[in-house]
Amino acid sequence: MPVVQITLTQGRSPQAIRSMISKVTDAIVEAEVAPKSNIRVLVTEIPREHFAAGDVTIAERLASQDASAERSSS
Repeated sequence: MPVVQITLTQGRSPQAIRSMISKVTDAIVEAEVAPKSNIRVLVTEIPREHFAAGDVTIAERLASQDASAERSSS
């Protein structure tokens, strides 16, 4: 029984997550790894303040990009 774990930052719609689950499941079935009924997909959403790369959280990076865009348009 394959178990697929997907970790994402929060912010996607339930429909987008549902679509992703279907596509991941279909890919595993197509690869002949397991039948659909045996596949488990776990989606974990992480707050943007709890996910960092290079000591900068996603929330901080987005805030910095927004501030840069505002300065550029002024």
